[in-house]
Amino acid sequence: MPARTVPLLPAASASPAHGLTTAEAEGLRALHGPNDVVETTRHPWRGLLADTARDPMLWFLVATSGLYALIGDTMEAVALALAIVPLALMDAYLHHRTVASTTGLRSRLAAHARVLRDGNEIDVTAGALVPGDLVLVGAGIVVPADGVWLAADELMIDESSLTGESVAVRKHVLVTLPPNDRSPVDGTHWGHAGTRVLAGRGRLRVAYTGADTLYGQIVRAAASTPTRTALQRAIARVVLLLTGAAVVACVSLALVRVHQGHGWVDAALSALTLAVAALPEELPVVFTFFLGVGTLRLARRHALVRRAAAVENIGRITTICSDKTGTLTEGRLVLTHLVAAAGVDPDHFAALVHSSARSESSDPLDLAILARAGAAPQPGVRVATFPFTEERKRETVVTRGADGTLLAITKGALETLLPATTLEDPARPRALADAEALAAAGHKVVAGAFRALLPAWDGTEPDTGLTFAGLLALEDPVRPGVADAIQRCRAAGVNVIMVTGDHPLTAKAVARELGLGGATPTVMIGDDLEAAIAAGTPIAVDIVARATPTQKLALVRALQRAGELVAVTGDGVNDVPALQTADVGIAMGERGTQSAREVAAIVLLDDDFATIVGAIAEGRQLFHNLRRSFQYLLMLHIPFVGTAALIPMMGEPLLYLPLHVVWLELVMHPTALLAFQAPSRAATLTPRVRRVPTHLLHREAWLAIALVGVGLLTFVAGGFLRTLAANNDVGQARAIALLTLCFSSSGLAAVLSGLQTRAARIVTAATSVLSLLAVLVPAVALRLDLSPLRAPAILTALALAFVTTTLALLLERYEAVDRSAE
Repeated sequence: MPARTVPLLPAASASPAHGLTTAEAEGLRALHGPNDVVETTRHPWRGLLADTARDPMLWFLVATSGLYALIGDTMEAVALALAIVPLALMDAYLHHRTVASTTGLRSRLAAHARVLRDGNEIDVTAGALVPGDLVLVGAGIVVPADGVWLAADELMIDESSLTGESVAVRKHVLVTLPPNDRSPVDGTHWGHAGTRVLAGRGRLRVAYTGADTLYGQIVRAAASTPTRTALQRAIARVVLLLTGAAVVACVSLALVRVHQGHGWVDAALSALTLAVAALPEELPVVFTFFLGVGTLRLARRHALVRRAAAVENIGRITTICSDKTGTLTEGRLVLTHLVAAAGVDPDHFAALVHSSARSESSDPLDLAILARAGAAPQPGVRVATFPFTEERKRETVVTRGADGTLLAITKGALETLLPATTLEDPARPRALADAEALAAAGHKVVAGAFRALLPAWDGTEPDTGLTFAGLLALEDPVRPGVADAIQRCRAAGVNVIMVTGDHPLTAKAVARELGLGGATPTVMIGDDLEAAIAAGTPIAVDIVARATPTQKLALVRALQRAGELVAVTGDGVNDVPALQTADVGIAMGERGTQSAREVAAIVLLDDDFATIVGAIAEGRQLFHNLRRSFQYLLMLHIPFVGTAALIPMMGEPLLYLPLHVVWLELVMHPTALLAFQAPSRAATLTPRVRRVPTHLLHREAWLAIALVGVGLLTFVAGGFLRTLAANNDVGQARAIALLTLCFSSSGLAAVLSGLQTRAARIVTAATSVLSLLAVLVPAVALRLDLSPLRAPAILTALALAFVTTTLALLLERYEAVDRSAE
């Protein structure tokens, strides 16, 4: 943990025996406020209503529904009012997710604390703590605030919720408080809110509470991050543009109709009908539906989507910032090597190591030793223990054998044990070289030694004359399949950066095992990265070691500013800000904290980094499908809305009545939703061009939309005007225009979807067949205010649609956008 400064506290605060008085606590509470690390929302429904009121689509539907009600069209008014329900439910769901993530963060914190007040030990709520309080903790207790340790008895803290590292941290006492509030205090003296005591006891002098704690800073950083994806912003821009154009067209049409002498009621109806046709409500509906389909497909690949809007981004990411512990590795210590010293029997060394581990301990080192040793025989019964401390950097146990002999077994840091052993040259340099080689390979190295004691042993810890026994090497194993997944990501143009709080040598060794960064991965320390970002230096790195949560967040933002689409994987509370800021946050489902899972966009149910590869493939296919669906909608909307506005402005009868608008909407909506659902064809990734689309559609796609849309507009308007001029039959003219649009809908859907799925084939065929029946069967045609068509008129509509489809096919081939670049 990083060093921090301690605010000035009363002189008595340096004593582990003095707590605050009730009066002092009340005064400090008035000054600093409650110890609420995560703010509690008092009125969640009020927040929901406020979020909902900011949605312009809801206000548009309310206004339009009200206008229909005023003119007496009850069915239209009810239909539009009902359309508000799913949008409001979506807002409620998003608000619920925000509240749920806050609840997840709060669940990691202590609810109560035991403090020394007025000279007595009492239990108080964690929210009642103030700076200066003396908190008493023991094994299994969650630290309730940030402070410095004034007393520590074999104290071991699990800080994985903040650092992500699985190794427990030993804490030691801060003997004297600093003379001023500008002197940093090393992280080994600190206890932090949200961390848990694994073993031992301690007394913590509270220094920071509430939002000033490290946990509180992480929560604030998470709350300040944006949640909208790039595609959401692109869709919002298109919707805003089309809505603006629709408003202008509606107002213009109303004014023209009034000028033509049709009256205000007719003008209002004409403008309202055009508004229903012109409003681009299909885009957010299609977007939501496609994300739902993507969510189901990713679930089949063991990737649970929690923020559906991020599904599309997973296919376009260019960089993955991955946590090491618990994500690339298994997040546990494993004893991999027992290197016995010269002259020491390996089996005897293994038995000594086993005897040095305490079965009742939660120390990961002891757990790893016991897991490796299994049922190895022990030299004797333990009679004394001298626990590890930061000052001694060793732990000693004394055992008594069956014959009554005493044996001292010590394990600890090699540099500490060597002076206490009888090891001499050339064995000593060899032991140092072996330890250095193991450390360079990413292992945690511990030395072992022993000494026989006399029967008259005085009970003190032996610290001289020890026999060097050998070295223990432990590691956090790499997850199976991760190396292959990383190589597939890199081959597909997706960079992977390891971001860890671990030592650079350990991180580099893991990276080499994974093939991350090639033979010589680039490593940066978190502080150096922060300085480089501040200086505006381009970031080109494979590993960031000794990284803090704020530095991880800064890296994500720097990459995003450089044009990268960033995914972040993680499992701890320390990953929360980066997970939420990332374009795609991916949490581990099995080992991840609840807070990480709640804010992440995607949760890997199997904790398998390789699952990301399949998710990227699905995401790429989803984005391709979505873009094709939008192209289809926009190609039809141009002639639909254009003719609905231009024909009446020319003084001709309305081309579309409300019933016709509903008909065309019923044609376009199912086609846009169902015809463009081609699945991903391969779980592996193909190489792609490393560029991130900043817009919804390519320039070539917009060109194709404009040409096809304007061309079809010309055909529909021309067919309507020509038929009207020939026989003055408005019903027949409308029928030809509608049939041309419906035939063109089928043709465009066939071209853009490739008819790869059964749904695509069914919906395109059904559109043509049902539309044909609507203009052939007299009873149906008259019901729709149309005139039945004869064969020549049907062939004319078919020919116009064929020309439109051919143009779209040629433009689609000209566009020739490589699927791997999407």
